[in-house]
Amino acid sequence: MGDVDGEEAAVAGRGTEPVEGVVTSADGTAIAWQRIGSGRPLVLVEPAGGYRDFGSLLPLARALAGDRTAYRYDRRGRGLSGNTPPYAVEREIEDLAAVADAARTAAGGAVPVVYGTSSGALLAMHAVAAGVAIDRLVLFEPPLDPDDDRPAETPFTAEIRRLVAEGRRSAAADAFLAGVGVPEELVEGMGPAKAQLDAVADTLVHDCVISDATRSPLFADVRVPTLVLDSEGSSEDLTGWAASVAAALPDAVHRSLSGGWHGVAEADLAAAVVAFVGG
Repeated sequence: MGDVDGEEAAVAGRGTEPVEGVVTSADGTAIAWQRIGSGRPLVLVEPAGGYRDFGSLLPLARALAGDRTAYRYDRRGRGLSGNTPPYAVEREIEDLAAVADAARTAAGGAVPVVYGTSSGALLAMHAVAAGVAIDRLVLFEPPLDPDDDRPAETPFTAEIRRLVAEGRRSAAADAFLAGVGVPEELVEGMGPAKAQLDAVADTLVHDCVISDATRSPLFADVRVPTLVLDSEGSSEDLTGWAASVAAALPDAVHRSLSGGWHGVAEADLAAAVVAFVGG
């Protein structure tokens, strides 16, 4: 799956302070990761636009650190990871496989659990369907377009791709946020941090491609125990999609947690994850 840089230091540095390293994906792309905690491995997959310096998963990793060794990583094109063209969903599956393999090696062969949020949850399902060694899945509000007759590239994806190609990164990020239904008050609340999303706006196309590639035949191949979570404070489309995905998977349970739009307090998420996967 790839070479591991700094693995000896990473093994020695397990605990409450993050330790960083790099794996090499199958196509030679460097994928940067960070690890925190102790226990059996769990890999966290960021949503669209998320990376280690602009993401929501570090608090969750810290909340899990007493029960699990949590890995976060910069998906390709983000943060300290490379971005070898051309893009394909298969390349991101290989990236996740490389991180999962490094986690498994460091844990003495223990197969990792994977937690994916939003479009990161879609990527996690694609990885299992492709045969990546994953023990269990936890999916938070995977976005699902139930129309299997939609074109291979939807108009939404084409629009984001066009804006990125024209060099209009901020406009692409704005169009993406509006298109996926992020409430205006949350967008306005981003403030200066919005520039960090604009910086990786080209990778929003990647998540659109993953979404376009997620069709109902995929679900039958996601044959690992899966917990699908949503927030009681999310919009009906998000909660409905979570319920639909759970119903379509061969071995899944669905839980709703108290929270806001597309988000739940990290302590509650961690408790749900640990209860499902074991300490």
